[in-house]
Amino acid sequence: MRTTLVGLSLFAAVAVAAPALAQDAAAPASEFTVTGGAALTSDYRFRGVSQTNKRFALQGTIGVSHSSGFYVGTWGSSIDDYVAAGSDQEIDLYGGYKTTVDGTTIDGGLLYYYYPGSGGANTDFFEPYLNASHTFGPVGAKVGLNYAWKQKGQSCSYDPRCGNKAKEDSLYTYGELSGGIPGTGVTVTGHLGESWGRSYLTNGLKNYTDWSVTAAYTWKAITFSLAYVDTDFKKGEFTVNGRNEVKGGVVGAIAVAF
Repeated sequence: MRTTLVGLSLFAAVAVAAPALAQDAAAPASEFTVTGGAALTSDYRFRGVSQTNKRFALQGTIGVSHSSGFYVGTWGSSIDDYVAAGSDQEIDLYGGYKTTVDGTTIDGGLLYYYYPGSGGANTDFFEPYLNASHTFGPVGAKVGLNYAWKQKGQSCSYDPRCGNKAKEDSLYTYGELSGGIPGTGVTVTGHLGESWGRSYLTNGLKNYTDWSVTAAYTWKAITFSLAYVDTDFKKGEFTVNGRNEVKGGVVGAIAVAF
């Protein structure tokens, strides 16, 4: 589900075809579509912040959508233990509804971030989301927001990096522009996001900007991507085990759909 930064966790949609009936009779088209995929990325960046201490991550997803527009699914990634009180895995459960009105696609739903193995710490939380996308000739545009109300999982109380700050709500807003490079099969996407509110994921700091530029190429069921990701954190504001988790850098990924 973490596809805000296009190319860091890319999974192409693959429809599951309905089997044919005996002889010449064809089965009616299924109202359900199943999609899935797996990826290897050189660094899992969530809103500009590394979740893997600048190391590789394995990711996977599976989802089911209905012709009515409703869908459910799950997405998972390996993470470093500093993200959620010792947990080494993030599992996102989500459900939502997508529809298109006059060429504009509206997509809204609810995310649940689950971190197994966090030693009883309150790290899990819900986050509703809403976005809209539209194509203008060769250029695609998308704007969206994610909002998490005050929850135990939003608290920094278990994390000394946050100085025992009280839990707060948080808002993430973003915009994206994408388009293909003629004759190459490469799609380039620019992303700009703003995080509003304090979080243990941001060392207790408030309000920061992240941005990225991603180039992606799909061959059959495989997508290759290369991105440059950065934030406006100042030097030394976010370091873990001597590593700057928000410093700008290149992230490569390969994903396969099945």
